[in-house]
Amino acid sequence: MTNEVFNTDCLEYMRTLPDKAFQLAIADPPYGIRDAGGATGGAGKLRGRAFNNGMIDRWDKAPEQEFFDELKRISCNQIVWGGNYFPLPPSRCILVWDKVQPWENFSQVEIAWTSFESPAQLFQFDNRTGDKIHPTQKPTELYAWLLRKYAKPGDRIFDPMMGSQSSRIAAWKMGFDYVGCELDKEYFDKGCERFNRECKGEIVTKDGGVIKQLSLF
Repeated sequence: MTNEVFNTDCLEYMRTLPDKAFQLAIADPPYGIRDAGGATGGAGKLRGRAFNNGMIDRWDKAPEQEFFDELKRISCNQIVWGGNYFPLPPSRCILVWDKVQPWENFSQVEIAWTSFESPAQLFQFDNRTGDKIHPTQKPTELYAWLLRKYAKPGDRIFDPMMGSQSSRIAAWKMGFDYVGCELDKEYFDKGCERFNRECKGEIVTKDGGVIKQLSLF
């Protein structure tokens, strides 16, 4: 099993790949909250954690169209969180994560666009936890659900903006080959620490799984 992560710009990495290098790409790109007015309308913990301390400038720049073009080129199928924020084509298979959110001033759900031709699906999971290293961190359980429903044994999985590495943890525990990118060095390092902690140090073996934690800076 191969599990590779790169501290680099995902677009630069994708440009080096052949067509359809992965069976499934799962992306959680920045939505451009500040540009959409969210920085002034946000409230609560997210506002204090990101908007008011300058961190939003590190991760809130929405990707250009080339990102989506490359993602489609290098993968057979795609799941894009925040798909309702981007000019993506119509999709029958919309995914909704019900966050079981008790506060009305927070988003009750998050929506993902997919390339699949199947019915829309709903996943309910309470993500209120203290183990967060990224302001927009999604739970490992969410990615495990995605892999169970939309990946087959032997598929290669790609996450271009892996942030807290929840997708990596789920892929490792479920036995999928995986490649992930993260541009921010601090988030990359914290994500690798989280992966090592939650996967109990099962990192590098010469005869079995191969883990590469690479910094290209």
